Amino acid sequence: MALGALALLAWKLSELLLIIFGAVVVAVLLHGLTALLRRGLPVPEWAALGLVITLLVLLLAGVMTMFGAEVAGQIDAFRTTLPAAWNKFHAWLQSGPLGPQLEELPDQLRQGASTLATHAGAILLSAGGGITDAVLMAVGGVYLAAQPRLYRHGLLRLLPLDQRGVADEALSASGTALRAWLGGQLLAMAVVGTLTALGLWMLGVPVALGIGLLTALLDFIPIVGPILAAVPAILLGFTVSPQVALGALVLFVVLQQIEGHLLQPLIQARVVNLPPALLLFSLFGIGVLFGPMGVVLAAPLTVVVFVLVRHLYVRHALGDQGQAA
Repeated sequence: MALGALALLAWKLSELLLIIFGAVVVAVLLHGLTALLRRGLPVPEWAALGLVITLLVLLLAGVMTMFGAEVAGQIDAFRTTLPAAWNKFHAWLQSGPLGPQLEELPDQLRQGASTLATHAGAILLSAGGGITDAVLMAVGGVYLAAQPRLYRHGLLRLLPLDQRGVADEALSASGTALRAWLGGQLLAMAVVGTLTALGLWMLGVPVALGIGLLTALLDFIPIVGPILAAVPAILLGFTVSPQVALGALVLFVVLQQIEGHLLQPLIQARVVNLPPALLLFSLFGIGVLFGPMGVVLAAPLTVVVFVLVRHLYVRHALGDQGQAA
């Protein structure tokens, strides 16, 4: 009964637990940057953390100041050119053999837009909740990064004495894997976003910078993120010509091949060898359970759970010390 009540409580508090995990991800990122800074500067840990936070805030403010107006213009251009892109795309489809079957598509889209408009308040409320969750993750991550040993030792003291060594080893391994995954993923996001913006600019696709930024952000979500970023790029390509739209599609396919066969193997070599099917199913499974926030945090959560299962269950409980676990 106690275990059942605990499971029910965890389910009721699932959103809070997900926010806590997001704060852990932020803390791991801040702690990794702090350790990197201390390699070059012999300063105390608290001073290095404060300097990292200050530099990140200044960097964000600088980006917003330098590129804020340009990005706002790109977003405005995106908003004005996307309807024209859709009209050209629809006209191109209508001229093909499937044209008669697509006559009802605009009406269906208008009905969907009307339904979406009726739920606009709920959507805005959900977006506001997402911003609140992001702020909680950021603030919580700063607190966790400021005193990581305090929270780590407090968590270990909840376990029996004979299990603390194994749990401590598992926590260390999962933290190392998560830190390495974050570093590699941020590098992959920067490379993919830059190459996307450059490639779309060379093709003549409008709002190339905005699509590049969107692609870099969405690339944090494996598999689904690049697909979501490719849709507006292809539609905007139709404002120029079907050939440019096809070029945008080819560009995204090529970049995903580069990321999947070059960047991701380098990341996996430093972290854990996650099977692609496991990552795919965990992405959708966690998304179904926890919603959009679960989709965003699915990949790092899968990394942590994979390492914990390997250490606590496969190696410790089953006694399998092989490396293929």
